[in-house]
Amino acid sequence: MMFPTRIEIIPSAGIVDQVQSLVPLTTTLTMTCLPHHGIERTMRASVELSMLGYNVIPHLAARSINDRAELTRIMRDCDVAGIGEVFVIGGDRKQAAGPYDSALPLLEDIAQYTGGLMRAGVAGYPEGHPSVAALDLVDALLAKQHLATHVVTQMCFAAPKILDFAALLRREGVRLPVWAGVAGSVPRTKLVTLATQIGVGSSLKFLTRKGPLARKLLSGDRYSPNTLVAGLEGQPGIAGIHLYSFNNLDAVPNEAGPASSTTALQPALIRGAAREY
Repeated sequence: MMFPTRIEIIPSAGIVDQVQSLVPLTTTLTMTCLPHHGIERTMRASVELSMLGYNVIPHLAARSINDRAELTRIMRDCDVAGIGEVFVIGGDRKQAAGPYDSALPLLEDIAQYTGGLMRAGVAGYPEGHPSVAALDLVDALLAKQHLATHVVTQMCFAAPKILDFAALLRREGVRLPVWAGVAGSVPRTKLVTLATQIGVGSSLKFLTRKGPLARKLLSGDRYSPNTLVAGLEGQPGIAGIHLYSFNNLDAVPNEAGPASSTTALQPALIRGAAREY
């Protein structure tokens, strides 16, 4: 059985047509919410794709929601479109647009408005967060887990980092399954830039070492996530792969199935998409 995989999409111009032509309906999509895009664009693309038959999970950034009336409209749109799951983050907007400064109060209102029926993922940080202490991140997950259904990690490049994180959560009492954030195939020349922008440099260090592992991971001057994915499959607490596609969807398979193959990064979109986490 293939490892369950979700494909992350950026709601850029023309993305609905692009997904329709390249991605099978059986593929679960997650739709980003970037600070410079706003939630309206996320929801518009999510609703369109859901109405076309895709299983879509919109990202809701708490600090980008203007008021509770807007959240009510979002939940109503989800209900009409048959969207039953969202991914809730604080977001990287410096000033909150409305009453939600972090993910927790937004999760509480979502649960209240939907009678607890809306499934919700929350963010996890195996390599830490630039502005939040490690212990505070675990405490935040403990506080949110009764309102959440799973954790999605930041982009990582080393299976041990993700497995250690899942084990840490279990030790600390966080029982949520973990979806591992994984990049698709990416040019080696972009790895250092990517790692710097999203703060996951330590898991990339092994790529500079000589030996069979490095040669396996770097083929034709491109990073391949295949070894990383193989190292996660079947491990305790790992539910599946959250694949950062950066809208390069050409490698998504045309065959229907519970999982999708890796896709390549579109380097021009790295900087914008990295802001979400």
